[in-house]
Amino acid sequence: MTIAFKPSLLIFFIYLFQLHSVVNGLGSASTVAVTYGKATSCGIVASQPIQRIQCYQNNRTILVLPNVSFQAISGGHSFFCGLRSGGFSLLCWDTTTLSNSSFHPKRIYDSRTVELTDLTVGDAQVCAREVNSGIVRCWRGHRRKGSSLFPSPGEALKFKKITSGRGFTCGVLKEDQRVVCWGQSLVGEEIQSGFENLTMTSLVAGESHACGLTMNGALICRGNNDSGQLNVPFNSVFEFSGLALGANYTCAIRRRNGLVQCWGGRNILEIHGHVTENTPFELIVAGLDFACGLITSNLSIICWGPGWSNSQNELPLGMILPGPCVKSSCSTCGTYPDSQILCRGSRNVCKSCQAELPLAVPWQPRSPPTSQPSQPVSPPSSKAKNKLLLAFLIVGSVGAFVGLCSIVYCMWAKGLLCSCCNNTINRDSAIRTDNSYTAPPSTMTQVSGSMSSSKHADKKETFSLSELASGANNFSPKNRIGAGSFGIVYKGNLLDGREVAIKRGETSTKTEKFREKETAFDSELSLLSRLHHKHLVGLLGFCHEKDERLLVYEYMSNGALHDHLHGKNNTEKTSSVLNSWKVRIKLALDAARGIEYLHNYAVPPIIHRDIKSSNILLDSNWTGKVSDFGLSVMGPISDQKSMSTKAVGTVGYIDPEYYALNELTTKSDVYGLGVVVLELLTGKKAVFKNEEEEEEGVTDSPISLVEYAVPKISAGELQSVLDKRVGPPGGNEVGAVEVMAYTAMDCVNLEGKERPGMSDIVANLERAFLSLCEEEASSHFFSGSSF
Repeated sequence: MTIAFKPSLLIFFIYLFQLHSVVNGLGSASTVAVTYGKATSCGIVASQPIQRIQCYQNNRTILVLPNVSFQAISGGHSFFCGLRSGGFSLLCWDTTTLSNSSFHPKRIYDSRTVELTDLTVGDAQVCAREVNSGIVRCWRGHRRKGSSLFPSPGEALKFKKITSGRGFTCGVLKEDQRVVCWGQSLVGEEIQSGFENLTMTSLVAGESHACGLTMNGALICRGNNDSGQLNVPFNSVFEFSGLALGANYTCAIRRRNGLVQCWGGRNILEIHGHVTENTPFELIVAGLDFACGLITSNLSIICWGPGWSNSQNELPLGMILPGPCVKSSCSTCGTYPDSQILCRGSRNVCKSCQAELPLAVPWQPRSPPTSQPSQPVSPPSSKAKNKLLLAFLIVGSVGAFVGLCSIVYCMWAKGLLCSCCNNTINRDSAIRTDNSYTAPPSTMTQVSGSMSSSKHADKKETFSLSELASGANNFSPKNRIGAGSFGIVYKGNLLDGREVAIKRGETSTKTEKFREKETAFDSELSLLSRLHHKHLVGLLGFCHEKDERLLVYEYMSNGALHDHLHGKNNTEKTSSVLNSWKVRIKLALDAARGIEYLHNYAVPPIIHRDIKSSNILLDSNWTGKVSDFGLSVMGPISDQKSMSTKAVGTVGYIDPEYYALNELTTKSDVYGLGVVVLELLTGKKAVFKNEEEEEEGVTDSPISLVEYAVPKISAGELQSVLDKRVGPPGGNEVGAVEVMAYTAMDCVNLEGKERPGMSDIVANLERAFLSLCEEEASSHFFSGSSF
């Protein structure tokens, strides 16, 4: 049987089987990233159990925390960001600041439900695309002088690819492959206008120009052309794969042989010199005035150009991944050679699909770079192309079946690994993201500043006093479930059947106390109207009639953490739920994430001022949420800055430095959280009578938990202070509980400057919790396997 193909059909099939081109540059996702403000190059390491990040700066290797797996990184002026494996967490690192010879992270995004991809960092902005919806979210990056909030393009636009330059971000739309740009620079408008009548499959941005591949494989560049960076020197149809764009130059990898070709720049030899001659590359990335690439022969990073201030061109970082480690079977275009070795496990690195043969030079483990240029290969004949396309169709059909099997397997495997993370109480009661929480819109909107407080307030419901009074049985003592900063909290039912918690303020108008309560009401309403996070108790609405002040919250059916740890009337069920180190670490992590959001992502930041176990509430899924914002204030931008304010808080939790000096910082909340974590470890109250001393006949005054626990933990006597109701930790629990204990110790240092920031605390508790998840997943796997 003879199969005939028309040229147009040939191009269609080539495009059909081309998943994406390897296009990397300033602000595009890759496994290699650079920051050009202080020449730094980073990569995701290969052939290691954890695909961690490692960097090179000032002629030395820099440790990047946390030590977890990442799938993509991207860099800008003075910081870079990384998307953790799975796409549910996004971290960034400032490369101008070293702490203990390492870069420390700041969390930008965290979700259990919405996966991100296409991470892109421009000069000072961070953007990423939601995998399923195509919606793009943007944040402001490192706060440089004069920088302002960076906008998001809006949820109406759905993208298939995004990239960032200096002050602008552009993307290719899913629906019609048009280019759309936005941001704080007019360059974006110029680039969008230049691509107006073109349909694109990919796009990469530089400082002030962008290049991409059209539907027919041609390389097109638009934007600023002061140095000829738009002047593609060849017939570009299906000629190039990887791209890297800087300030006034463009570099590309030729498909035929993997060699780099650059154009533009005042002196192109400074950018593209002898360093890269005859060296095939897997991918390239660029800063403004230097570029780095991943050598095909040994997967090492090499950097060159006038802006590369380090003495070494080939960096001593070892082997770097040529692509992310994924669970896919890579059936469409095949698996990268020695993929199992590179990913150290069941994951693969998928090869980038090519539009022409031959493919790039295959990787040879640990061999030196080639010194001879690759020989050009003639394009395949028409008959060969027909056979190639037929082979594609056959492989694609088989691959579809294999891919389906892989999906089923991955769903099964993911169920094993996540059975711990999603079921930390039991297998029938999953801890999951609150249904009312939409992480990307709320969190990112707060950071970008595109959603104002008034807009949030418009979404809050206004309730009548009669409805709330009726729902709370006329505020009967039987309905009372607690007390907050300005009043009593009652359980109630709305007319539509929803269970709620109703906080009713002081009703007497004749006292100074009432004025304080009214201030607390206004503060809590103002703050919670613009906050929305899965670890903050949600505000549904309010009532303000005459002298009545009421706030209506989501109902937290499992009450306060304090009552479960210290209450005398706990049922056997609630006691047993918290009698697990896994659960206690999870609740500490929940509280830390809520506070981290207040400090790092609310705009402006918020200091809670009354972090304590009675203000950590538990919903029906046993998810911990921070509550009671009556004492909260809008804080300074930096952890190092303090506010002069009268010290308030609760005995045993209040920061001693704040209490003595009346100077408030975010580290005051860190102290309170440290006390809460000590409560989870010991089961004791923040202030208590020492039973050991009472047994010895000593009737001294009550002792603080910090004073009791910290010296013993410091002396290596952690086991002696652990809550006996939980039982001694075993297996991975030993290390996890130690991490929890030492984190708590750091949090309650007397001096605020000695305490960690919330991102570091979250990273530590995550590490502790995930170690228990991995242990449980492993036990499930081996118990269900036969050998």
